[in-house]
Amino acid sequence: METVPTPTTTNHPTTAAAVSSPSSGSNNSGSTTTPSRYENQKRRDWNTFCQYLRNHRPPLSLALCSGAHVLEFLHYLDQFGKTKVHNHPCPFFGLPNPPAPCPCPLRQAWGSLDALIGRLRAAYEENGGRPETNPFGARAVRIYLRDVRDFQAKARGVSYEKKRKRPKPKVTPTPT
Repeated sequence: METVPTPTTTNHPTTAAAVSSPSSGSNNSGSTTTPSRYENQKRRDWNTFCQYLRNHRPPLSLALCSGAHVLEFLHYLDQFGKTKVHNHPCPFFGLPNPPAPCPCPLRQAWGSLDALIGRLRAAYEENGGRPETNPFGARAVRIYLRDVRDFQAKARGVSYEKKRKRPKPKVTPTPT
């Protein structure tokens, strides 16, 4: 009989903190609550961003962080991306399923960046930031995300059409 190795926990610095602190959005009424997957991811993302600010040259405090610094962070994350994004001169630009490999770069997918910014935006305010000074909600960040979405859609030959809300049918009482 073949044995399957079980996953082991890593010594990630946020793992211990994630287990010991309560979840802000938990509906669990027990005395010890386990943070949700979303809360754990949000905490990891926040710690990663704070570490990025500490390693920035010169180091940045959160109070001095702007939308431009958030954009630098997103560009930094691109090096760890797993999504092939074809450039304009690539013969596969605009093809949803390219027939062969190409040298185009791997980048962060738009959906991943959009979700990340959403989590960081929430974490900023949970960590004492004011909504009106939230750098993750800056206009430049929103424009960047829209541009990434549009370019990746063109590069893949897929459009991200915004889903239109259907009008609710009017309910009229029937006379009896």
